[in-house]
Amino acid sequence: QVQLAESGGGSVQAGGSLRLSCTASTYTYMTYCMAWFCHGPGNEREWVSTINSAGSTTYADSVKGRFTISKNNAKNTLYLKMNSLKPEDTAMYYCAAGQICSVTPVYYNYWGQGTQVTVSS
Repeated sequence: QVQLAESGGGSVQAGGSLRLSCTASTYTYMTYCMAWFCHGPGNEREWVSTINSAGSTTYADSVKGRFTISKNNAKNTLYLKMNSLKPEDTAMYYCAAGQICSVTPVYYNYWGQGTQVTVSS
């Protein structure tokens, strides 16, 4: 049973934009803390951004000012708008839901399958 499903990844040139979406199977997930993580080649899974149930957001320093996390509870959907993309943003991007907002993946119980973002120079 699919619980979180990402979409919107693709290949873009540096400076371009993408919007990732993560659709939850039920509204329950929208009451959790939701986050985006990325996993690039040779790297650990890294935290990108979180949004809590009240809509408060936090960002990793590497994406602050370029990425925007948001959600539409009526559509059970989480978003990540990615602007001014850089080659180092190339990674598989995952959405996650958990009851505790954290930069650590272990606190998130539910994960999507990931969507690939590739940025060329």
